[in-house]
Amino acid sequence: MYKHIIWDFDGTLFDTYPVMAETFKETLEKNGIEEPLEKIMKQMKVSMTHTFNYYGEKYGIGQEFIAAYDSRRKEVEFDLSKPFEGMVELCKYIHETGRRNYLYTHRGESSMKMLEDFGMTGYFSDFITSEHGFERKPSPDAIQHLIRTHHIDHSEAIMIGDRNLDLESGKNAGISSCYFTDVLVENPHADYVVTSVEDLYKII
Repeated sequence: MYKHIIWDFDGTLFDTYPVMAETFKETLEKNGIEEPLEKIMKQMKVSMTHTFNYYGEKYGIGQEFIAAYDSRRKEVEFDLSKPFEGMVELCKYIHETGRRNYLYTHRGESSMKMLEDFGMTGYFSDFITSEHGFERKPSPDAIQHLIRTHHIDHSEAIMIGDRNLDLESGKNAGISSCYFTDVLVENPHADYVVTSVEDLYKII
């Protein structure tokens, strides 16, 4: 049983990819570009930086497009984004059994607002967002900061995420990692692979 659970946000705690991908698709369409939603989501599951670079090379989109996308996403995501089913209860269970949840995301304060909107903030012991300025995943810097700050035993901590970036950041920090994904596939960076919130109960 792990005592310290470090969570990614997008695609792990919250099911935000559908909103993000649909907004990205709409922004492309306003620029006369048609792209399948599934293909956009595939790029996003690598990283947003990868997504912008991929479509920048393919269609020449730049900062103006990114600004338009970000503006539109911020307009709609708070109304449309929700935690995965059962995730609120799982975080509450971890908290009430004397263990600790931590957030580690490349998002800014929007992640905090969404956690607060769903009554989840009190279940978390610490939060690391883009505002903290740590080197981005897969750097272990942010996780190592949590380990030092909260005197975490490496063997009692796990990083849970839906991208290789998340898993690698955990492994680079010397802790376990869990791949939260749609399809049960092997991942060389993961100690565990799960496809549902119910499966998470079995490992944490």
